[in-house]
Amino acid sequence: MSPKPHSFDFDKEIDRTTTASDKWDKYKGQNILPMWVADSDFQSPPAVIDALQTRIAHGVLGYTHAPDNLTDLFVARMASRYGWHIEPEWVVYLPGLVCGLNIAARALCDEGQTIVSPSPVYPPFISSAKFAERRLVKAPVKLDQGRWMPDLDEAEKQLDGKGGLLQMCNPLNPGGTVYRKEELEATLAFAEKHDLLVCSDEIHCDLILDEALTHIPFASINERAAQRSVTLMAPSKTFNIAGLGASIAIIPNPKIRQRFIKVKRGIVPGVSLLAFTAAEAAYEHGQDWLDAQLDYLRGHRDYLMQEINALPGLKLEKIEATYLAWIDCSGLPVDNPHRFFEQAGVGLSPGIDFGNRQFVRLNFGCTRKTLEEAVARMKAAVLLL
Repeated sequence: MSPKPHSFDFDKEIDRTTTASDKWDKYKGQNILPMWVADSDFQSPPAVIDALQTRIAHGVLGYTHAPDNLTDLFVARMASRYGWHIEPEWVVYLPGLVCGLNIAARALCDEGQTIVSPSPVYPPFISSAKFAERRLVKAPVKLDQGRWMPDLDEAEKQLDGKGGLLQMCNPLNPGGTVYRKEELEATLAFAEKHDLLVCSDEIHCDLILDEALTHIPFASINERAAQRSVTLMAPSKTFNIAGLGASIAIIPNPKIRQRFIKVKRGIVPGVSLLAFTAAEAAYEHGQDWLDAQLDYLRGHRDYLMQEINALPGLKLEKIEATYLAWIDCSGLPVDNPHRFFEQAGVGLSPGIDFGNRQFVRLNFGCTRKTLEEAVARMKAAVLLL
């Protein structure tokens, strides 16, 4: 099925090989398509590009702080999209979401306490516990009626009653699961039972592909959830501005917010002027572009589901959100699926980085031409086995 027509050209091929791109330079000089790290190959919304050009043309690029309008836009966005009414003082700006995970690990989990994390999961979840020198308990992510979900019952068996921090990823990366309200309520009950604060990474919340679903911020389900939570969001994945570094922590509880800011102080730099500029333009003027991008990605998702599941040895469950496909390669007669597909000319994220070597993660935030070429290479390699 072809993507729906739209006024933004997501089929436009843009050469990133001369831009010091992490994604494209990994395989520089090799005939390997980079389908790994989670940035897309789409030009950012025209309004973002225009705002950056205007700001640069001003010519004075001094120290900065968050524009009041950006905070107002974000507060209004939470209310209109998610029915979540937040206060401006709850907002803490960060130069990236990963630093937010690491600040939370240090600030909200004391020595001797435990960090509970889903696994497989985005690698900085696991490394944040390691860097903070905190005990880590993994909640194994299992398939539940076609959806990947952390098994908190399994994690519970390893808890010692000393409290700590529960890390959430909603939507789940990898896997693309969007939490339902009852699942969030069960997660809250688990956190309360075991005296765990909650850090919820919701960076992909704007990239919901299943049109029957709506993202629900963990902290929005009730006041009890809000008072034990740090929510991390960003415009970076949504509008492809990750290289600028603008992220947001929403922390309703003033004591938790003070602890978070104290650990951040003097170590984590402020957000850059151009990152603020891009975020403000994206949130104010980027919705039409985002809607068109989601239509385009839904076509990619449907194409991948059809093509990958037609190949022997591969399995892809439905992706509810994100542009990241978590592909089960356990049916292939290979010991390293990442290396196998790399040798076939497709550079995927190795599943071992997330916690399961029998999987690979494919980033389909690219043109249809690139995606079809990647699938053709994967198909040719699999059918030769």
